[in-house]
Amino acid sequence: MDRGSRNSAVAAALILIFFGGGWFVMPPLMRAVGNYSAVAAVAIAALFVAAFFIVFWLRGRSQRQRNGG
Repeated sequence: MDRGSRNSAVAAALILIFFGGGWFVMPPLMRAVGNYSAVAAVAIAALFVAAFFIVFWLRGRSQRQRNGG
């Protein structure tokens, strides 16, 4: 495995670990926020899901620019 592949694998693993931990925290967080506002709880969940895809989209964009694409 060359350096670029290893760095990509490590970055992907760290991102998945971070968001995987977030999935365990999300239900109690949504219940706590939902006591104040259901709309805020839904917004937090939507932002969390969107952030997962945005992180990978930005990473792909960065790699394309680095590779001259």
